[in-house]
Amino acid sequence: MSTPTGRPTLRDRTRDEVFALICGSQNVTRSALVELTGLPSSTIGHAVARLLAEGRITESAPPAKGPGSGSGRPGAILSPVASTTRIGAIDFGHRHFRVALGDDRGNVLDEATVPLNVDGSPTRGLDGAARRLRELCDRHGVAELARVVAGVPGPVEESTGRVCTNTILSNWAGMNPARELERRLGVPAVAGNDASLGAFGELHQGAGYGHRDFLYIKASHGIGAGLVVNGQLYQGGTGFAGEIGHITIAGRPELCRCGNRGCLEAVVSVPSVKEQLSHTHPHLDAETVDLALLDDPISARLLNETGRTLGAVLAGLCDLINPTVLIIGGELGSSGRSLIDGVRASVNRFAQPSTSSAVQVVPAALGRRAELVGALQLAGALARA
Repeated sequence: MSTPTGRPTLRDRTRDEVFALICGSQNVTRSALVELTGLPSSTIGHAVARLLAEGRITESAPPAKGPGSGSGRPGAILSPVASTTRIGAIDFGHRHFRVALGDDRGNVLDEATVPLNVDGSPTRGLDGAARRLRELCDRHGVAELARVVAGVPGPVEESTGRVCTNTILSNWAGMNPARELERRLGVPAVAGNDASLGAFGELHQGAGYGHRDFLYIKASHGIGAGLVVNGQLYQGGTGFAGEIGHITIAGRPELCRCGNRGCLEAVVSVPSVKEQLSHTHPHLDAETVDLALLDDPISARLLNETGRTLGAVLAGLCDLINPTVLIIGGELGSSGRSLIDGVRASVNRFAQPSTSSAVQVVPAALGRRAELVGALQLAGALARA
């Protein structure tokens, strides 16, 4: 019988190498590990089996890629078991905020949504979000958060962290949301554009899973885009990539809050759609109606036409970026097939045939929670770094 030397065996070293790759990767599968390491599948299988038996990783089904995403059975996802580290996420909308408590793998443990005019009162929004996040921590016995990430519906300068706008979120102009949250919570914080965080969420847990180049469109009270290029979130030279809400549509008379006429968000946004509904459906309360619950022909036609208008602008972006999927999120993205079909029709009509044939048009798999999930995913990644 040989005498143990205390040195790790080859199998131990392989197991530890595989574990490090799983910790450092998103949505990694057994087949991906074979490609990354160059080891035989049997060796990877043995290492994975040991890690599963030791309780260091879990194996789960991959996120759904949505209809038309391709055939074949995708491999199960290998993930490290979360630690006791806890993180927070905040999604500031124009008319609400959402908060979530999660673990360091980006899994949601609890969340809450609060209606509030965030545009009009940034201090109330920041105070309310911090208070609600502390309440979630108290409910779960969490004494300290490792990191908080917040999404803001406006341009955030990458170098300074300040909201840079005099039109969108005008009351937030010059404010540094991350520093404000740090002051209220005593926790390291990061703030970014909400549509970019929505794209990050869909990349890791939604319809962007398995795609390296895609556009995510948050279509709600405002219109913004998040870009994923070559598998990475792209935010531009100063952090302002995706500010598409003020692309002007020639000949449209709608007055935008920025002072111009015909801006995309003035023509295609939740307030615009609901204003049109108030004319065609005078019995509806336009402020509270859920667009996803409308199933009459007039509403379907209105949403389809809205989708076509949005799609005409997105077709040009598709020609520029050449994405493999175009993901429509926000309240309009959750409104049903009529709007998605309208976007698809305009992309087919206005984008180059080679571009349009390569791109899928789908609703956000995470629905209206994409931004919150993305913020939690980023907070988890920063906490693990």
